Amino acid sequence: MDDSALLIAGVGGLGCSWATRAHKNCLNYADLVLIDAEKNSLLEESSAHILQLGSGENLAGCAALPPLGKERMRSMAPLVSDLMRPVEMVVILAGLGGGTGSGAAPEFARLARQRGALVISIAALPFETQMVRKRLAEKALEDLRVYSDVCVQVSLDRLAWQARERGLDWTKRTGWIEELTIGLIQTLARVGKINLDLMDLRAILSREGQATMLVAESGLGDPSNVFQSAIDAPLFDMEFAGAKGCLLQVEGGPDMTIEQLDEVASAFTSGLHTDAQVILGARVGDELEGRMRVVAVLSGMSN
Repeated sequence: MDDSALLIAGVGGLGCSWATRAHKNCLNYADLVLIDAEKNSLLEESSAHILQLGSGENLAGCAALPPLGKERMRSMAPLVSDLMRPVEMVVILAGLGGGTGSGAAPEFARLARQRGALVISIAALPFETQMVRKRLAEKALEDLRVYSDVCVQVSLDRLAWQARERGLDWTKRTGWIEELTIGLIQTLARVGKINLDLMDLRAILSREGQATMLVAESGLGDPSNVFQSAIDAPLFDMEFAGAKGCLLQVEGGPDMTIEQLDEVASAFTSGLHTDAQVILGARVGDELEGRMRVVAVLSGMSN
């Protein structure tokens, strides 16, 4: 798939930081756009498309004003339309609870959807102690879900805890969000033994109900641990049992066996609805020797 067909979009300071980091690991598979009112968020990546919200004297940030972020994003609709012309899928990374992420991310999702793109949103929700930001985030999440084919809701409390466990600064590098983004982009961009494409993803997402994504990686010695790692993802509580659709990409090194692939696939699909549609993809790569990685998209879950 041509790299211009896949787009990673960072919205707001946190989203821009995460998107820049993720894009560095899949430069050959996707384009990058950074969207913010603050110039500092837009200076890290020279190869990115830049959409700076505001102009001239109106370059102040959007603070806690989502309507301002939304209006500034809407005013850039012609630029977004041109940007989205070749794009078939966009992955939006944003932290909700502020002005730019909460206002501009749903509006960018709406504009992308209007152009016919598949929209995957990964939205980080505020810490439990941030009551004002939580209220702003709840409204923004409602809007973002309307315009997203998949809206992955991430708990900042869990994400920050996991990042600290791995010795990472969660504001710049979370590990999990980058892995999820990279896994999805590479799943669709690379040719595998059993190849998946956007038509497969659209078919899974046609199931009515909520949808989310999981990513996990583990050593080949214990394939069952891959499933447990996925369940430990820093998501808000969501019931996966009974899902009616599952797109599952299993990747491993040349030493991965059919039995190991089957064990992982069985673990991810055992709790699905009895009539669930399952689409399986597999890829072997030398860079994964001794390891397995799984990207799963689940759909048709109870609201």
